[in-house]
Amino acid sequence: MDKVLIIAEAGVNHNGDINLALELVRSAAKAKADYVKFQTFKADKIVTKSASQADYQKENSGQIETQYEMLKRLELNHESHHILQKECSKNGIKFLSTAFDEESADFLNNLGIDFFKVPSGEITNYFLLTKIASFGKPVILSTGMSTLDDIAAALDVLIKGGINRTDITVLHCNTQYPTPFADVNLKAMETIRDKFDVRIGYSDHTMGVEVSVAAVALGATIIEKHFTLDRTMKGPDHAASLEPDELTSMIEQIRNIEVALGSGVKQPSQSEHSNMIVARKSMFLAGSFAKGHVIGKDDVVMKRPGDGMSPMLFPAILGRSLKTDLPKDHQIRLEDLQ
Repeated sequence: MDKVLIIAEAGVNHNGDINLALELVRSAAKAKADYVKFQTFKADKIVTKSASQADYQKENSGQIETQYEMLKRLELNHESHHILQKECSKNGIKFLSTAFDEESADFLNNLGIDFFKVPSGEITNYFLLTKIASFGKPVILSTGMSTLDDIAAALDVLIKGGINRTDITVLHCNTQYPTPFADVNLKAMETIRDKFDVRIGYSDHTMGVEVSVAAVALGATIIEKHFTLDRTMKGPDHAASLEPDELTSMIEQIRNIEVALGSGVKQPSQSEHSNMIVARKSMFLAGSFAKGHVIGKDDVVMKRPGDGMSPMLFPAILGRSLKTDLPKDHQIRLEDLQ
């Protein structure tokens, strides 16, 4: 299989602090993620000033405020994006960010990002989908809270807007932070692949790393996972994020699973060739027999090592006679028979 693309989702876990954001870049690079991703938005363009926070945001942010007030604190200005992009280049990791409004999408396109990520909450945003499609770059479509009809409609907009189906990866996702294991429904990822003939991935908001690793085993080509420097920090997403050592562990496990999935061809592996002689059996004489003895079923025993005639060849020697006297436990060879 192709190398799984791993996106370390910094999101808004920088808490509006550019120095914290820079440290997140360095942490993601150290963990050997392919991309570190932030979020690009103008609070004034994406939420009303009276909109309330989600329940998990209220619980995790540690303060009572509107969604607008929270997002205003977490905005990254344009200069910060340039600083982060340079830091990514310096640390050998690719920069990515998610646009939540059309103006932000234009800005990110001008930054030269490799592809666009449509977040779950924007899958029904016709205007943003149309804008993203106009850039002609590959698209990752996240599908938290979505039905198959929602996905079909979004794909229709992207494809009619000029994006090839082969350039779209659809991420299965659940937007509860953290996602209960009972709500993961990982098999839905396969349903999406089979129905829409697209590459699939998983945007993981569960605690721990096992669901991401399992998603790779089921065919995910992209894994996106939130991470933070400290899960106890105040903010909407910290509590459901991995800490640096956990991110490193997840990436190592995914890379191991990539290798373990192999080619799909069933054959002895290079490492087990030597075991075939040790573990399999050959045919030996059950006793001492004189020249001319006719081989019957009770005259042959199957013993290790397996460097002689396979027991599967027994029908080929049944009823044949010995050319010479042979002792007990003699390993039978075709040249012994006539």
